[in-house]
Amino acid sequence: MKIIPAKNSTVSQTVVETSSTSVSDGMEEYNRLKFKLLVLTLASGVIIGLVVWFWYGWMIALSYAVGAVVGAVYFRMLTKSVDRLGGESNRLGFSRLGLFVILIAIAAKSDQLEILPAFFGFMTYKVAVLVILAQDLSNGFHSR
Repeated sequence: MKIIPAKNSTVSQTVVETSSTSVSDGMEEYNRLKFKLLVLTLASGVIIGLVVWFWYGWMIALSYAVGAVVGAVYFRMLTKSVDRLGGESNRLGFSRLGLFVILIAIAAKSDQLEILPAFFGFMTYKVAVLVILAQDLSNGFHSR
């Protein structure tokens, strides 16, 4: 957007206020999206966990649930890292990867946890991303 200096200072103030309003609207939308993704992650984790429990038993469901909880924590850490971009940090940290490595290592060494269900549980946050993507795509097709 190109701002042309105006003779009247109220016009330039209006342009600046409109610009900051659109930024705050964008941040509100971003925060709503983060919350929606977190809620969808937790809800899908519970629903899928119950299906896994019914279908495969409580041991596999436990592995899935542990993975889903670690995945939700990972997702929360990821959003906090993205929030810091452009401010105090200009890069994404990779300390979150350690969370995944620890999950898989514990599942591999544990007699109670299975690796594959824990991995799929960890990836539950991707279900929320796919749901939001499908909603956006269907809204795009319906608005045409």
